[in-house]
Amino acid sequence: MGRWEGARDLLAATGPDWDRRIFRLQILAEAGARLRFADTWAKAEPRSPHALALLANVQALRAMIAGRSAGRTLMEEAWSTCHTALDAWPQDVAPLVVMLALLRTHTPDRDTLGRVWEEIKQRDPWNREAHHEVVTYLFPRHHGAQGEAAWWAEEQASIAPQGLPIAVLPLVVLAEAHRSRQERDQKAYGLTIHPWVECPQIDPVLERWWRYRAPRSHACFADDANYLAHALSFANRHHEALEVFDAIGPYATQVPWSYCGQASELFLRHRGWAYSPPRRRHR
Repeated sequence: MGRWEGARDLLAATGPDWDRRIFRLQILAEAGARLRFADTWAKAEPRSPHALALLANVQALRAMIAGRSAGRTLMEEAWSTCHTALDAWPQDVAPLVVMLALLRTHTPDRDTLGRVWEEIKQRDPWNREAHHEVVTYLFPRHHGAQGEAAWWAEEQASIAPQGLPIAVLPLVVLAEAHRSRQERDQKAYGLTIHPWVECPQIDPVLERWWRYRAPRSHACFADDANYLAHALSFANRHHEALEVFDAIGPYATQVPWSYCGQASELFLRHRGWAYSPPRRRHR
């Protein structure tokens, strides 16, 4: 209906909590991509950093939906809106994260990527969404060389302070490698063969994030916790996965479960095994 007052109040109340600000902008943009309330708000309040940040997210999403060639003009509009949003609030990380997404989709320029990344590091050095954008950029199906995403993810996870979900990045890369290999070699690479059986990436996630995580969950907690629950489950560490499933509650995510089969079915099956009492060996 073109109403934007609720979005304005929500984003104003979020303030400089960059983690939740970026998350809320992305959720609002999913609706704004097909509606016009973000455009209407930006016209009504052309100097509002919240209106401009939302419009940048909406324009970027429209550009991604349109595709690389058809969305070129939309990409340029989104890039320009990001700069305008940064002029209105120079400390804001959200427009810079949008720029990372645009670089991945439309303009794979490594020099510009480096400059945007440095701007983010100055404002919020351990921003979860920015790290996920860069590692996605480095996937071989986008613009990275073979193994580059894994190397970068391991490096970032090893230097991040304890308690931060940056530690989950290696599991993200592992799941993507599995998805990619299945897509490339469907017949020779069965579902019974997967990289989580012997998985050295799991324990660092438990030690560096899970056991030291903040009492207040970050915005994308469900996404990261599902990566951990999935890895523990497929490593047959169901007893350890119980605590993770407890924290997830009903909030299953498609990824990475869908990389190994039907997502909801797999989630429920492995959650059931986690809650089952351990089997006792008969003497």
